[in-house]
Amino acid sequence: MAPSLLATAGGLLLLFAFSSAQRGDNIASCTQNDGFGMYCPTTCGVADYLHRYLPGVTKDLDGFLAELETISNLTQGTEENIVYMKDTVTSAQKTSPSDSSYKRSSSMLDDVYRFEKTIIAQESQIRELQEIISANDRSITSLKQLAMQLQQKCSEPCKDTVEIQPTTGTDCQDIANKGATTSGLYFVKPAKATEQFLVYCEIDNFGRGFTVIQRRRDGSVDFHKDWTQYKQGFGYLSPDDTTEFWLGNEKIHLLTLSTTFPTVLRIELVDWEGNKRYADYTRFRVGPEADKYRLTYAYYFGGDAGDAFDGVDFGDDPSDKFYTSHNGMHFSTHDQDNDKYDGNCAQQDRSGWWMNRCHAAHLNGRYYRGGRYTAKDAGEHGYDNGIIWATWHDRWYSLKETTMKIIPLSRITAEDGQQTGVKQFAGLGDV
Repeated sequence: MAPSLLATAGGLLLLFAFSSAQRGDNIASCTQNDGFGMYCPTTCGVADYLHRYLPGVTKDLDGFLAELETISNLTQGTEENIVYMKDTVTSAQKTSPSDSSYKRSSSMLDDVYRFEKTIIAQESQIRELQEIISANDRSITSLKQLAMQLQQKCSEPCKDTVEIQPTTGTDCQDIANKGATTSGLYFVKPAKATEQFLVYCEIDNFGRGFTVIQRRRDGSVDFHKDWTQYKQGFGYLSPDDTTEFWLGNEKIHLLTLSTTFPTVLRIELVDWEGNKRYADYTRFRVGPEADKYRLTYAYYFGGDAGDAFDGVDFGDDPSDKFYTSHNGMHFSTHDQDNDKYDGNCAQQDRSGWWMNRCHAAHLNGRYYRGGRYTAKDAGEHGYDNGIIWATWHDRWYSLKETTMKIIPLSRITAEDGQQTGVKQFAGLGDV
């Protein structure tokens, strides 16, 4: 009976240990493999889980209590037998102390004593298990209260916790033109798109709406993805702009395919010392998949980060600048080699990018904390595979944060209508 009891108690402990690992919406974080899979559940998800979980616990607890009651009854009967046997032995000692039956009784009494010690040990275990039951009762009460609270929260249809703004448009500038003033998540539908998709819009105080197509912040997302993943997009869009993502080559193509005004790509960079730089490229476009999402732009429009897309002379070879320029390059991934190199730049650098042979700008590179890295750090191939913008920091310095975002050319000028150090265009009023 005791082994069964201990097994039941152990099972119950495991159940409650498992339940204590769960996470709800009011907990700061959750871990994988905690019973809900890879992602934290919504409040409704936790409630559904508890509804499935509690009946089984209640059934196990009822069986547990029944076994304890049975053990208690057996223990009480054993104690009565022990008292009776003790009285019998004492009486036998008084009537015939020299009789052989006395010796047998003494031997029996020794067995009884041993049995009594076993009973005492079991009673101690029973008391410990009863304390566990009491603790589990309190846990069950707490879980029931939590389930009631969650049930009340779910009395209405479940809603996404991520806030998506109601205004829609062809891009983020169109959304800003319609009166939106808050940066966040919006649905857009470019002219040639068959359906709308979600983007992060960065809307500033001047009414400019930037559509963000790439964000690197902390290395939380691995940018070593295949062609399909780069086509569709990966990472996480968040309303508070704290996450990393690649919007997707197909979406970037649609956003730059046909616009009323030329599109400017703005690249914003932050190094590990907190310094910030930017670079603008006008008439930026990404071609269709049939053209391997080719990158094209008219020219470097300005900024203080330098024109890394035009290539850099690293001093290794006279052709360095030519073979590290990016304008007109196809997009490459480890499973689609579209670069100008005999090998596979994307495979060596473990990323997707508009590779030449290979690059002077590489914003999807490997994330190196602290900035500086070496050929040894780069691994098997030893190439410069960090987050690079070689006209600012050299190729062995990996940037901390990067942003790629697009906006119509007419809205790229600053508040006073001028952008210092770049060409101005007549006849392009605000849209």
